[in-house]
Amino acid sequence: MNNEHKDAVQDTVSEEIVEETLENTPGPGEGEVTPEQEIPVTESSDEAGSVELEKLQAEVLEHQQRALRVQADFDNFRRRTQKEKEELGKYASSKLITELLPVIDNFERALQASGDNPEFESFSKGVNMIFRQLESVLASEGLTAMNSIGEPFNPEYHQAIMQVESDEFEEGIVVEEVQKGYMLKDKVLRPAMVKVSM
Repeated sequence: MNNEHKDAVQDTVSEEIVEETLENTPGPGEGEVTPEQEIPVTESSDEAGSVELEKLQAEVLEHQQRALRVQADFDNFRRRTQKEKEELGKYASSKLITELLPVIDNFERALQASGDNPEFESFSKGVNMIFRQLESVLASEGLTAMNSIGEPFNPEYHQAIMQVESDEFEEGIVVEEVQKGYMLKDKVLRPAMVKVSM
């Protein structure tokens, strides 16, 4: 093979390699990733992750708040139940004592009536002893009689049945007790029925 023929073959091969290289090299927009294209892809994946993270954080916060509310409700329920139990124990005898108050009233009336008649003196002493014993038992349960006469009228403790003129007391003062009022510990069991000065 002469030199001219060798040069012609080399030129042909070189042209084929250049053409093949140009064909296989992608142009702009043909599979080539430019820096401008990389940034938006990264940002959108970061944004999606950020949105998902915020959503999960919001759910965690909501569950924490719900757990705190349930805990607070339970604590309130426990306190309320404890208070109700204490009050029930404290005033457990109130129903029985309320039913016994008319018996006490009748004892007092009987003692007043028999005290005026000397024939019933020994009987009166016996009844008085029984009455004092009953009062002592009820006092041990926390029952106390109100002292209303001379006190300012208070609708929480007194039930006014009438107003009367009085030279002894100023206006709005209890002048007479028609029926005794009673307290059970710190609670009004029965308000006193009273007459009030005007």
